[in-house]
Amino acid sequence: MSLPWYHKTTLYQIYPRSFMDSNDDGIGDLQGIIQKLDYLKDLGFETIWVSPFFASPQRDFGYDISNYLSIAPEYGTMDDALQLIEETHRRGMRIILDLVLDHTSDQHPWFLESRSSRNNPKAGWYLWKDKPNNWHSMTGGSGWHYAKERGQYYWASFLPFQPDLNWRNPDVKKTMFEIARFWLAKGADGYRLDIFNTIYKDAQFRDNPFSWKLVPTPDDTSGFFQKTTYSQDQPESFDLAKEFRKLTDEFGEKLTIGEIAARREVLRKYAGEEINDGLTLIFDFEALQFKFTAEYFRRLIADIEKRFPHPFMPVYVFSNHDKRRSADRLGGDFRKAKLLAMLQFTLRGVPCAYYGEEIGMVNLKLPFKTALDPIPHKYTFAPRLLFDLLDVTVNRDEVRTPMQWDATKNAGFSSAEATWLPVHANYEQVNVERQKRETDSLLNTFKSLLNFRRENPALQEGSLELVEDLPDEVLGYIRKAGSQSLLALLNFGQKPRDVNLKSAETVFSLAVGDEAKDGVAHLGGFGGMILSVSV
Repeated sequence: MSLPWYHKTTLYQIYPRSFMDSNDDGIGDLQGIIQKLDYLKDLGFETIWVSPFFASPQRDFGYDISNYLSIAPEYGTMDDALQLIEETHRRGMRIILDLVLDHTSDQHPWFLESRSSRNNPKAGWYLWKDKPNNWHSMTGGSGWHYAKERGQYYWASFLPFQPDLNWRNPDVKKTMFEIARFWLAKGADGYRLDIFNTIYKDAQFRDNPFSWKLVPTPDDTSGFFQKTTYSQDQPESFDLAKEFRKLTDEFGEKLTIGEIAARREVLRKYAGEEINDGLTLIFDFEALQFKFTAEYFRRLIADIEKRFPHPFMPVYVFSNHDKRRSADRLGGDFRKAKLLAMLQFTLRGVPCAYYGEEIGMVNLKLPFKTALDPIPHKYTFAPRLLFDLLDVTVNRDEVRTPMQWDATKNAGFSSAEATWLPVHANYEQVNVERQKRETDSLLNTFKSLLNFRRENPALQEGSLELVEDLPDEVLGYIRKAGSQSLLALLNFGQKPRDVNLKSAETVFSLAVGDEAKDGVAHLGGFGGMILSVSV
């Protein structure tokens, strides 16, 4: 039985401010995205995820929304948004929008009214307390902030200007569901749901327990020296996932993918317990801090397969707008980047690539003091080396620089005198047009892998079985669907490796030296191949 489209698709994340500027003001926009849809179609991606373009003061660049039903003027108009949806569909692709359900901007009319007094119609739309409890925000320090107008503190899970909505208020829930229906009715194919696991907080506002941890880990989301027992992952959030799924099902098969930085054991609760009747997909952020070794990925894949067995589907993501770029983590080594792409597009799961990942864009080191991102201003007192050692991306500007299209001014992103963030200095060497011309480029490797994935059902919806007893630094797994069985072999080492085979035919290889002959698969350093096998 064929899987639903959202369990077989490939995702490409667009950060609209940095993708393409169509009106030369130095800021990317919706018309710029429309101009590049043919590029994405030709590359082979099937679904685009567009980060928020709704009306916003842009203090957190769209994740602080002041009107969910209006478009930020720097990005365009409602007509532009509807055209983007239409043009995406015209190319046989799908589009999901970024919906922030947890909070609004402090400039949203709802919050301005709510903070004005304790007895106005919106007084209970946000979380207010006379006295703060001990909860920390996700960015560090207390998440409670005083509003003198009503003499109370409001709660913000992320940044101070992003007050959390009170989802226990039925009017809030009804209104947010109406907003979700509005964009689905306009043709959106689903949503990426921002920090979904923080939407509900403990109704009694109990203090969080103490923890010795400073930085969260995949098995323990404690951080900043306290557990998140009462400020995240409440039972009501699991229920909301199922309610939201029912809402989207009113419009047919829609993709819902939750940004959920939760403990391993609770992640699947957002997708459902026994059947996938919650969110259709869950971002598993563990791989954003991957280690480039076969053993690391062997353990990761085994763990994810246990947590997301059929009928659930995992998601593999190695870069996004908040975390270090994958090519940066690989030291800019394109051989490693090609192997990582092969892994991402051949595993059982939905691959999600971040704009620029297909050409190997890397972080641009920028000072904290002049950052446009508000987070690093909280940490100018600390040495940068500390965050590097902790593997924490503090200045998110560094991973949001303009897309590098060609070697012309501003990397072809804009003809403006200045762009909203500086273009990386390596743009003349690392850009789309140059890699289009190079047969063995990272860009063309992405294209070949996406095409191969699309043509082989085993890679879209087949089972996965890890292969044991392989040489050091070689990862192997079999993907099987119906009568098709494909063996993927990936060498994470710099030295060539040989793997003995029974009978197999090479159907895909990363490099010329990766080939199978006389019952032996020869893998070059950082090489990979896919073989048709009988099992």
